[in-house]
Amino acid sequence: MVSILQGAVDRGTGRRVSAVGKPHAGKTGTTNDSFDSWFLGFSPDLAVGVFVGFDEPKTLGSNETGGTVAAPIFRDFMADALADKPATPFRIPPGIVMVRVIPETGLVAPSGTRNAILEAFKPGTVPAQRTAVVGSEPFSNFGNSPSDQPSAGGLY
Repeated sequence: MVSILQGAVDRGTGRRVSAVGKPHAGKTGTTNDSFDSWFLGFSPDLAVGVFVGFDEPKTLGSNETGGTVAAPIFRDFMADALADKPATPFRIPPGIVMVRVIPETGLVAPSGTRNAILEAFKPGTVPAQRTAVVGSEPFSNFGNSPSDQPSAGGLY
């Protein structure tokens, strides 16, 4: 879940939070007609929720979403709260491996792939084969033997 929510900050609707310059994860939210918006997020050692809305329900305005209203409040708060703290990475639980994957497919990224991201897997669940996009040559098989799977706590 941490990896997924880091993606929302790194590449998604919560990307304004990445300006803090330290590891964060979280999720934006917006109700119909932008009546309420929020950002719930965390660093490795601090969790914060920001809710924006009126006591008497009414719209915040067009395009007023969790990413545009609540995430900047979260960002500013966390920048102050963590100003004197080191950039602590998220802890990787025992038995989890971090693997470079292609964001569009979730498949293991060949060496040199641009825009690859790290994603968390339990051992034995790393995608077993690289496949090709329709109309291109297939990659070679990968992960078909136990030696192709990373060890627990590994990175590849």
